[in-house]
Amino acid sequence: MANMNLYSRGDKLFVRINMVLIGLFALSTLYPFIYITAVSFSSGFAARSGIVVLTPVDATLAAYARVLSEPEFWRSYANTFIYTIGGTAMSLLIIIPGAYALSRPQLLGRRFWNLMVAFTMWFNAGLIPFWLNIRDLGLLDSYLGIIIAFACNAFNIILLRNFFESIPKSFEEAARMDGANDFQVLWKVYIPLSKPALATITLLCVVSRWNGFFWAMVLLKDEDKIPLQVYLRHTITKLSDDNEFSATLLDAPYSVETVTGAIIVCSIIPVLIFYPFIQKYFNKGILLGGVKE
Repeated sequence: MANMNLYSRGDKLFVRINMVLIGLFALSTLYPFIYITAVSFSSGFAARSGIVVLTPVDATLAAYARVLSEPEFWRSYANTFIYTIGGTAMSLLIIIPGAYALSRPQLLGRRFWNLMVAFTMWFNAGLIPFWLNIRDLGLLDSYLGIIIAFACNAFNIILLRNFFESIPKSFEEAARMDGANDFQVLWKVYIPLSKPALATITLLCVVSRWNGFFWAMVLLKDEDKIPLQVYLRHTITKLSDDNEFSATLLDAPYSVETVTGAIIVCSIIPVLIFYPFIQKYFNKGILLGGVKE
């Protein structure tokens, strides 16, 4: 932080107010995670009573023991990794060549194709036509349907296209003089120079895939293929409607709330592990991809 002595009295007050407001905002975004973690480690009675605020009450691992003992949980966890890794790889396979093509000045009808890509950010066919299209392609209730159907994202293409356009043309010209074709220019010049933008797009794709819920719930009916988010909903519904389970809650060390919290915490852990490795590229990728010289 710059030396506060260089600021006027009004500037100092402004900076301090901003720091307080930013701190409150950060706390408001962190609190849901802190709360759900505290609930997951609390006893069922404490969670039902609403006395858990910041720290676990009557700490216990009973909810995690129940969750981790369920084969369906591990199956849905594995499915989520399949959809996330496969979907992200498929997205990058489409986004990178698409962004490179749209960044080429010599592309025939370049303005038209850029407009068509941007157009999909504002308008789409709708839920029912999309579902009918997936059905007619035979992709309902399949891994491939979830991986392919959401592989292309117009925002990510435009973000990467802008980054490609910001790379000095001298790098490409040098590669062309050495006899490189378009594929070699993309692979050996643009991709190595675009690590911040690619890391940003990868993060956006991973988070989107990992948190995918609505279309997975609509397109997948086989319980063996559902991802973690859909499993969480099924678990909440099943436990809430299970009279036998409800009758045992008075004696059980866990509850619907603690089991739900345990599943949520388990689903967040991989993202928390993955994010720090590419966080340093995120801001740089957004800024360089969004500003065009």
